[in-house]
Amino acid sequence: MTFLSRFGRLMWRGRSASPAELAVFVARWGAFVAQKTVLDYCAVKLGLNWEQARREPVFAAALRECRWRVYFASQGDVAALIEARLRPHVRGSEDRLADRVAAMAVMALASTDPPDHLRGAGEAAAAGYRRTLARLQLAHEHSATTLPLQAGPVLLETLPIHPELRRGESVAILGALRMHIVSADQELERYFDLAALALALVAADGEE
Repeated sequence: MTFLSRFGRLMWRGRSASPAELAVFVARWGAFVAQKTVLDYCAVKLGLNWEQARREPVFAAALRECRWRVYFASQGDVAALIEARLRPHVRGSEDRLADRVAAMAVMALASTDPPDHLRGAGEAAAAGYRRTLARLQLAHEHSATTLPLQAGPVLLETLPIHPELRRGESVAILGALRMHIVSADQELERYFDLAALALALVAADGEE
């Protein structure tokens, strides 16, 4: 079953308050944001040379590296977005909320199979998800349009297009990343009852 078809079913039964369904959402959107941002930019930039470039070993390896490293960061960004959207509904239980959301992001990453040489980077990213949420909880609340995105610097650093060939394009590249985070926010609002979901996440028994 595809991501869209899975969540499309929710339209027919009302918004969900299921932590289990949120865990799927976290995993799918963490991957989607990274893949869509990286692949769309490279495809547009290379144009007719895109398919040929993907078959060249050096470029393919660099592209794979970029996709994985951006994914490690974007998975945390999606978790941060969700925590920020749910936090107003569970005042006094922010720590519990952050624990649950960070755990979902960690679980999502653990279900993937990164290249051996990137496993350490993935583990380091996962270990930082909870710390990032704690830091964001100490600052003013962010929306999808203002949330600091850890994937941004990683994206600019690892894109397999030489910096000289994308001079002046950083704003557009980061804008595309932001657009996909905003899309995730819109889908979160569309498919979930945020107040009920937040309460379910911080329930003492933790049942899903």
